[in-house]
Amino acid sequence: MTTVDLPLLPLGRGVDLTSERGVECPGDLPAASDPDLVARARAAKAALGDKVFVLGHHYQRDEVIQFADVTGDSFKLARDAAARPDAEYIVFCGVHFMAESADILTGPEQQVILPDLAAGCSMADMARLTQVEAAWDALTAAGIADAVVPVTYMNSSADIKAFCGRNGGVVCTSSNAEVALEWAFAQKEHLDGGGKVLFFPDQHLGRNTAVLQLGLSLDDCVVWNPHLPGGGLTTEQLRDAKMILWKGHCSVHGRFSAEVVDELRAAIPGVQILVHPECAHEVVLKADLVGSTEFIIKTIEAAPAGSSWAIGTELNLVKRLAAAHPDKRITFLDKTVCYCSTMNRIDLPHLVWALESLVAGTVVNRIEVDPETERHALVALQRMLDLPGKSHKD
Repeated sequence: MTTVDLPLLPLGRGVDLTSERGVECPGDLPAASDPDLVARARAAKAALGDKVFVLGHHYQRDEVIQFADVTGDSFKLARDAAARPDAEYIVFCGVHFMAESADILTGPEQQVILPDLAAGCSMADMARLTQVEAAWDALTAAGIADAVVPVTYMNSSADIKAFCGRNGGVVCTSSNAEVALEWAFAQKEHLDGGGKVLFFPDQHLGRNTAVLQLGLSLDDCVVWNPHLPGGGLTTEQLRDAKMILWKGHCSVHGRFSAEVVDELRAAIPGVQILVHPECAHEVVLKADLVGSTEFIIKTIEAAPAGSSWAIGTELNLVKRLAAAHPDKRITFLDKTVCYCSTMNRIDLPHLVWALESLVAGTVVNRIEVDPETERHALVALQRMLDLPGKSHKD
């Protein structure tokens, strides 16, 4: 099976329905300079009343997050949407894969709206269905597919989740990745040599969980590059590996470096380094604490006054934490500005446009997962929900 690179989409035109990307935005947006945008958003939301439920991911801009009925990480928000069956419209201020998950978990009469279709996820785009199917074919040809359980991070498209559902796999979040991997290995523990996991799309979360939480070695992990024949791996490497990690990463968390950790420790006495497990392994090894977005928030909330922190996650969240906790010294774990560019696509003009369109009776940018994909994706999501122990937060 051949793979193709993502198409180049001219700004404002085109959509690739097989990926996380699309940039078409019909209709005219309000001007970003409109001084009445806040008032217009409030008026539209008030006019819609209980018919609309606005979700805001932690990485969203402050100008958008102020209109969210609930805030949280991607899976929490999807479940919050499912818990509001009376809401006719779910406006998801996040990125595409999150809106897909909300559509999967909400009722068929509810409509999920993404204010800007260009709000995709570069990490999710790094594992496309054609590429994953090609990898699975290669594992079959190598004679090891029967020993492999696919595990996909929540930050993946619906068709990738459906692939896992069809092939005995599971979805995980950064909070329950350890439990999900333990479950996956247990599915094949009866085989000679045990089982293997194909983990995508984020290699760092997979590696950090396998090595630091499950006790595997770095030698147990290999990286599958979808752009190379056979993933760039030999049959022997695949047979020896326990973790086959997809060559994918988060464009934000992948920026943080071990060198900056060392520099901050030298510059700020007693600073504690708090990072997300999507960071590279060498960064995580140098950190004091590692955890999900919700873990980072709760850690800062519980930290004593006067403590110093350097946080390795998206800048909107770090700035919001710093503003909310002026009694603590909170520093961003990078020398340069590092917003999630696709999260920042959801701005006030797009939100106002989406809400005012609903007031006018027009549903824009609806995210719909086809029934077959939804059915199989829900299997993989349900397996995650049935896991014991840790909470399901990303």
